[in-house]
Amino acid sequence: MNLLDENIIDSQRQRLCQWRIAIRHMGYDVERQGMTDQEILALLLGLRRSTFFTRDEDFYARRLCHARYGLICLAVAKDEVASFVHRLLRHPEFATVAKRRGTVIQASHVDLTVWRLHAAHATHVAWDT
Repeated sequence: MNLLDENIIDSQRQRLCQWRIAIRHMGYDVERQGMTDQEILALLLGLRRSTFFTRDEDFYARRLCHARYGLICLAVAKDEVASFVHRLLRHPEFATVAKRRGTVIQASHVDLTVWRLHAAHATHVAWDT
């Protein structure tokens, strides 16, 4: 399940739906608005095959890597979210749920900075790959 944080504006969700990308939006399709970060993490543990997309920098932390989900922190403007979600989901290194699980990724205009489960250091992945 691709899950958008409530901090992502509705127009970006609508654009993803137009592109036929299966997406759920926190506080609208799933659970309630105003959930704490810890409540969201607990929810992700209970979901199967989930990838959580957020603009909240607090989710970009090595300690949050978990084999049950992937976290994608979008370091882009609020009206650029859909295009970066689309790019990431089509990227060869992250095109499947299995490839995203166990990662915490920061997506920016420059590149993707990736923490992987049990890795000692973050890696940088180019968009061009």
